[in-house]
Amino acid sequence: MTRPATVYLVGAGPGDPSLMTLRGAELLRQADVVIYDRLANPELLRGAAPTAELIYGGKHGPEPVLPQAELNALMIAKARAGKRVVRLKGGDPYVFGRGGEEAQELQRAGIGFEVVPGVSSVEAVPNYAGIPLTHRELASVLTVVTGHEDPDKECARVDWGAVARAGGTLVVMMGMKRLRQIAEMLVAHGRPAATPAAVIRWGTLGRQQVLSGTLGDIAGQAEERGWTSPALIVVGEVVRLRGQLNWFERRPLFGRRVVVTRARAQAAELAGPLRERGAEVLEVPAIRIGAPAAAAPIAEALAGLNAYDWIVYTSANGVDAFFQRFFARFHDMRDIGGVRIAAVGPGTAARLRQLHLQVDVMPEQNLGRSIVQALAKFESLDNLRILLPRAEQANPDLPRLLEEKGAIVDDIAFYRTEPDLEDGPDADRLEEEGADWITFTSGSTAEHFHRRFDLRALCDRFPRMRLASIGPETSKALAALGVSAHAQADPHTVEGLIDALVRDQSQVK
Repeated sequence: MTRPATVYLVGAGPGDPSLMTLRGAELLRQADVVIYDRLANPELLRGAAPTAELIYGGKHGPEPVLPQAELNALMIAKARAGKRVVRLKGGDPYVFGRGGEEAQELQRAGIGFEVVPGVSSVEAVPNYAGIPLTHRELASVLTVVTGHEDPDKECARVDWGAVARAGGTLVVMMGMKRLRQIAEMLVAHGRPAATPAAVIRWGTLGRQQVLSGTLGDIAGQAEERGWTSPALIVVGEVVRLRGQLNWFERRPLFGRRVVVTRARAQAAELAGPLRERGAEVLEVPAIRIGAPAAAAPIAEALAGLNAYDWIVYTSANGVDAFFQRFFARFHDMRDIGGVRIAAVGPGTAARLRQLHLQVDVMPEQNLGRSIVQALAKFESLDNLRILLPRAEQANPDLPRLLEEKGAIVDDIAFYRTEPDLEDGPDADRLEEEGADWITFTSGSTAEHFHRRFDLRALCDRFPRMRLASIGPETSKALAALGVSAHAQADPHTVEGLIDALVRDQSQVK
């Protein structure tokens, strides 16, 4: 059955990717083509299928990459070609987003369409800045206008006199270029110069900035700091409540830019909690997990599982890689046999517990020699057979130390770490602007990141930038590269790494 030609006009929300609607995310996953705007957070594109065609339809500088007529024609052509097209628009498609015009063009062309509302920056951005748009004692009227047109032109559609007389709260979108003119126009039509006003830049994101002042001085403040769009202007008595209601900027890591270097598929486990604590997160994966060069040793190890006395897992990646292969061969967890299980690090142990496996030994320290000591304390290792499902080119110290205790060790590569060299806006921002923290969750992330960016040179360029390690082995890897970890997780988990950053931030405050 042929699918009818349809274009989905999807609101991407105000910036914070977690504010996108469930329906919008569902359609993004199903899209064959995604045409996105400048104000649609690029992070949302990770929710699209790997096969989706991604087309930028926003602006570079003052001019659009695709004039509106060409963009309309592109949507129509892709839909007629049988593609499922998502037009991803910042905020809400029907709130100063030209969504209505695009829907009209689709209707004229006989193309079906669906409009998926988005959380508009009109309400979301003031909310994140601690400014309620209405308040029983301060504002019962809300006016929303665009500042994109010149308020001095003869045929201006915005009646600034009526806007000024309306009272209550005024929200001006796309008004930064004409902020001074707008403020002067409002004062000229009766709004007192002392009326509270705020400008909110990069609202709902970890880099959010807010200027608070009055109609009389807010333009001067913005000009002095060189502020440009995207920004939103709020005028009215409700701005005074920001001091009480500013919840977003009081989160413990607000104002800190943190780089996550984990593999793309695992980044969310660290990036999500960092964002919840207010950090601006740059995802710059240093590695990707791939298949090892040799498959035969894995097959032999799995065929002889019952011969092993211990399996020692040194990372969550090792757990994942092992059981991916295990369940491709076996269909029952009982086929793992009576082998005992050891884990290096609480993160590795936690991943095993998710599989309902009991960890028999876990050392207090996340170190190879510590697991050897813990195993030797549990029982004599003499002539015991131990399987190490690890990465290719892993540190040779662990199998050597085990063999010195008399163990018979099969050190099998179940996966390998490969450099992730994919470019993206977050990598560009890191190189151009730096960061406050770069986090490393393994020695391999540190080594591959260093090969791509040169950690020493990067730290020299951005002296305020600091490095955070998940544990002593990762800190050791950083030291071998000629740099030092300024913070180390304790315990050696993702949660411990986040807590280390929070502790450091609280000491700064």
